[in-house]
Order: sequence, then C-alpha cells, then structure tokens
Amino acid sequence: MDLDSPICLCFNVSRRKIIRFIKVEKPRRASQLSECFGAGTGCGWCRPILERLNQQHSTFAQSTAQLASDQPTEPIDRQLDSLDPDQYQAARQAYRDQKRAQSQSEPTTDPPAAEDPPKPPR
Repeated sequence: MDLDSPICLCFNVSRRKIIRFIKVEKPRRASQLSECFGAGTGCGWCRPILERLNQQHSTFAQSTAQLASDQPTEPIDRQLDSLDPDQYQAARQAYRDQKRAQSQSEPTTDPPAAEDPPKPPR
C-alpha cells in the first residue's frame, strides 16, 4: 500500500493524511486521530493500525513506548507496505462480516415494558 492508499476505508482517510496529522497536531493519544477526517470512527477496523501509526510517528508515543518495552516491533509502515490495497479491503470486509455475525447471534435483551404507574386514590 502506498501513502495515498486509504487506511480508514469508511471515511477514505489516507496513510499520508494520518501521518501528516500526527506530525502537525502531535496527538497524545491515538483516539485523537478521529479529528483527522473522522479516521477510526466508522467500523473500527483501522483503530489498531491508527494506534500503531501514532506510536511509530509520534515522538511522545515513541518515548513512552521505549520506556514500556525493550522489544522492538516491526514498524507498521513496513507491514502496510507489504499489503496490497485489495488484501487490505478483503481483510476489512472479513472483520465487518465477523462483527455483523456476532451482533446477529447475540440475544437481544430488550428492557421490560414499563407498566403504567399506579393512579393515586381520589
């Protein structure tokens, strides 16, 4: 996937836009990336990727991650580069299908119908 491929497919937010947002706005938490054209607020598929991009490109997150772990992880950019956009979209579709199946198999627990309150005596 190149820099102009969308990471957030729900809102068509590209990797380039996300990285630029991180460098300019310097979000302290990955959840703040939602301010970048709504990234991560749709189906949820891209949230782990957004978190990793934020860790990789944010100087605050880098220093915090270095303190928390001595084990280097493969940069998310390298992982994304190895994917082709069709594979990425197929993986997202599988994620959405799985979420849909889970929500349909969960029993619905509707609250009991509220009874009319008793009327005061006259």
